[in-house]
Amino acid sequence: MKILRTKDDLKEAINKIKNLGFVPTMGSFHKGHVSLIKKSKYKCNKTLVSIYVNPKQFNSKKDFANYPRNTAKDLSILKKIKVNFVFIPSTKEIFKEKRLKRIILPKKHKILCAKIRKGHFEGVLDVMDRLIKLINPKYTFMGEKDFQQLFLVNKFIGKKYKNKIFPCKTIRDKSFLALSSRNLLLSKNHLIKAGQIAKHLFKIKLSLKKKNQIHNYLLIKKKDLQKQFNIKIDYLELRNEKNLTTLTKNKKSRLFVAYYINKIRLIDNF
Repeated sequence: MKILRTKDDLKEAINKIKNLGFVPTMGSFHKGHVSLIKKSKYKCNKTLVSIYVNPKQFNSKKDFANYPRNTAKDLSILKKIKVNFVFIPSTKEIFKEKRLKRIILPKKHKILCAKIRKGHFEGVLDVMDRLIKLINPKYTFMGEKDFQQLFLVNKFIGKKYKNKIFPCKTIRDKSFLALSSRNLLLSKNHLIKAGQIAKHLFKIKLSLKKKNQIHNYLLIKKKDLQKQFNIKIDYLELRNEKNLTTLTKNKKSRLFVAYYINKIRLIDNF
């Protein structure tokens, strides 16, 4: 396993690889990350994993500082599953070149997390554009847990380069909670509560098949969940899988949610 820290080292290492798989991460690995890496190893000749906590996609310095980091443990996991390359750049290395044209998210896409977390996805798209341009992978593997991120990267970056964004299913723990690095910031009791919330949300998604007034029904369910679990919910919305427009029917849809437990923000979709 080669650990690469500069663009020059990266280019030299992957220059002649044609079928390269890329797994972009912010570290603090869990089974969801491992699942992405295994998909890449199965589909591609070589796999490169990046570990970079991107400050541009955080809405506060405190959130950025508190984001869980454990590079030594991450490298141990990557070595065990025999990853070929690990790219661990500094912020200076990533943003060395100034962007000629600023990334601006169109108004129609300022929904869900983009509406709540201003500038978040512009930061995500900026770093993903730089990484994919630099690495030039055949496939980039991303999880469906952050479905809006997957959608936007595919729409604005996937078709820009000769690179296919490969979606991978959300991995959940025994309690049905979607795996996330942010889960490390929760206590045992809060993790139990988050698992119960995930089960309730899944039942709500199933119940939508029999509902006509979906918007009103979800408003009621949002209030019920907030009261029952003592949480703050940013949004609970049913949207089209293909274009993320709002829906009045359950067909080809996903139920999106963002909520806070003990000031830790979790997202999910069903």
